[in-house]
Amino acid sequence: MSGKPVAKRLVFHIGGYDPITSHTSAQRRFVREIARFQRTWSVNAAVDGLHETADQIRWIVRTAGPDWLVETDYRLVRWHDVIEGFGGRSIGSRISVGILTFLDFVLTGTLWRYLQTNWRYALFFLYPFVTFGLLIAAAFLIGVAAFKITGSIPVATGGGLFGLAAVLAGPWRWLHLGDLFDDWIFSCEYIRFGNSEIEQRLDRLAAELVAAASNSAVDEILVIAHSLGAVLAVDLLDRALKQDPELGRNKTPVTFLSVGSSILKVGLHPKATRFRVTMERVAKSRAIFWGDYQALVDPLNFYKSRPMAEMGLSTENEATVRVVRFSRMLDDEIYRRIRLHFFRLHNQFVSGNDKRTSYDYFMLTCGPISAKSQTLAPDGAVSMIADDGGLIASAAPSEGELPSRPGAAA
Repeated sequence: MSGKPVAKRLVFHIGGYDPITSHTSAQRRFVREIARFQRTWSVNAAVDGLHETADQIRWIVRTAGPDWLVETDYRLVRWHDVIEGFGGRSIGSRISVGILTFLDFVLTGTLWRYLQTNWRYALFFLYPFVTFGLLIAAAFLIGVAAFKITGSIPVATGGGLFGLAAVLAGPWRWLHLGDLFDDWIFSCEYIRFGNSEIEQRLDRLAAELVAAASNSAVDEILVIAHSLGAVLAVDLLDRALKQDPELGRNKTPVTFLSVGSSILKVGLHPKATRFRVTMERVAKSRAIFWGDYQALVDPLNFYKSRPMAEMGLSTENEATVRVVRFSRMLDDEIYRRIRLHFFRLHNQFVSGNDKRTSYDYFMLTCGPISAKSQTLAPDGAVSMIADDGGLIASAAPSEGELPSRPGAAA
């Protein structure tokens, strides 16, 4: 393997819009999933040192093979409090603002852009609003049926209200429609107005990132972001570059990985001018390597897309796009069980694998091979890690050996 193995790594992980799994349970989930990583790659791992601040939750991960040892300072960026704030609004407010949000994305032509770029994502956008519309229509029909049976307007009104209450008490919760409404409401507000609470947090984290890149003894700084978290990661890196335009050039290399990204969810909106300018500044920083992982079966990401090109931005230094296949990452029985559970599939980007493949979240964040080298290698770390978990002395590809284009083999 060319180059020195990673011995120390600093990871900033930014998750997506996930109101279901709180940050307090995130470490438990991490420990559970890294156990699968240990079995798959024949390595050892230990997680300890939980420390919470207002901006992040930190813990230390120590992973080891027969001839390597890595210590990862893992920092989970907090924004669950912001998500909870959106979920704490009244149902009436969430529904009315959600409908206005739907109209915003339709009337600005953003939905049409989704259809042109990835029709599966367009269906994901339509799902909560169309489903809610159908449920409201069902409640209305209950009222109509009550009127036809009784001929009484008060009874019909009561029947319709009963149907509406049943919708809000049942399917609204069971189908997580409220959370999906909030997701789109947050995205629309972030596009048009930003979010001062998140922006202040990103400023503080950017200062930490800059200080670490200049002074820490780590071999690699990895900013890895899932789903809508990729949008916040772009914002974080841009703020870090404003503080230090030489970020990643002098001492510690910086890698940015967007996995199952929602960058185009925001970037395709015509009013997202601020974000597109931010994205272009980050992409133009040649010292920051950007890899973008996409999956066909995940309707919550933009499969086989070139993010910079789709946003009409310069492709001179675009992302290295890698396509992953969840079916190759999981045991057949597990894959069959979850293949129609789209949120579970989406979370496979940040879960443990049952098989060795080119994409493995824990190998990228806690393994001895740099995240950049894994992204550039056609098979990730597979040909660099032996059956017993040891390092294989084979040459890792240089950046120029893998074209940065969509559809690269996974």
